[in-house]
Order: sequence, then C-alpha cells, then structure tokens
Amino acid sequence: MTTGTPAPDDDGAPLTLDSLRALLAEFADLPGDTPVILQKDGEGNDFSPLAGGDRAMYLADTAYSGEAYPTAEEVAADPQYTEEDEAPEEAVLAVVLYPVN
Repeated sequence: MTTGTPAPDDDGAPLTLDSLRALLAEFADLPGDTPVILQKDGEGNDFSPLAGGDRAMYLADTAYSGEAYPTAEEVAADPQYTEEDEAPEEAVLAVVLYPVN
C-alpha cells in the first residue's frame, strides 16, 4: 500500500499540515463513516510523525487492533500480489495512516 501523496521531498520527512490536507482531499469521495486506522509504530515509540496514508481493507482482530490488506483494485493492478494477499470477506474499506518509522 502506498500513498498518492508522498511525504515532502519523498524522503521520509513527516507530513506538514498542507500535505495532510492534500492527503485528506484524496479521500473526499469516501463515506463519512469510513474507519480511520492508525498503523502502530513498530519501534515502540510513544509518538511518531505522520508519513502518509492510503485506502486499505481492514479487519479488526480486537477492538484495539487488526490487519490491513491491499484493496481489490491494488491486488488486480499489481502482479506482485497473489490471492493470498487478498483481504478476507469481512474486511472493510478504511483509511490507514502510517508513521515515519
């Protein structure tokens, strides 16, 4: 999953408020009740700058966490994906925001 709005200079720098606004505009066609999911910081830091976001399929494991999968369109368009990468039927379309690290 990749974002259509890369971080400034595409060098891993955090998004600015202007680039966040542009990113959010990409999701304007989604319904207002679309879930917004925050990717966990794999290094265990308390806070991390926002790097970007994308549409994804999300399946909650618990009320606190779950798994994200590429959308059906991404799977169909990218030959690196296989059927194993497809989201389970119960997954819902969501906006996933992810940290710099």
